[in-house]
Amino acid sequence: MTEQDWLLWTNKCLMQSYNTEADAKLRKFEFSVTADAFVRLRKTYAKGKEEYYSFNLHQLGDMDYYGNTASGTLLLKTLADDIIVQTRNDRKGDIDSMSTVLNVPVKNMEPERLDSLREAFNYLKGKGL
Repeated sequence: MTEQDWLLWTNKCLMQSYNTEADAKLRKFEFSVTADAFVRLRKTYAKGKEEYYSFNLHQLGDMDYYGNTASGTLLLKTLADDIIVQTRNDRKGDIDSMSTVLNVPVKNMEPERLDSLREAFNYLKGKGL
């Protein structure tokens, strides 16, 4: 597979696997890995609140999965506080912070799909994009 193939497959996997049923108030989401190796997740809720998460794959330390093949949580762990977390239009105010773990609710995550996603992340991480 070429670099572009890995990128397309990774983005397709993330969008298809994201479990929107885990958050009933979620109106829409965008989940992608960019050509410059950034993982980005933007969630928009019914009342306009937005959450944005971003980190560079080169900072990815580990990936874990808790759950079964039907549904679970994918944990993307960075080496330090490398995940940018921004909240906008929240009643509590706009908040910018950093995190070491991004918890992603997923569905239909067969072991082979999970292994392939790990392989894709490792490939893109190693490309020095």
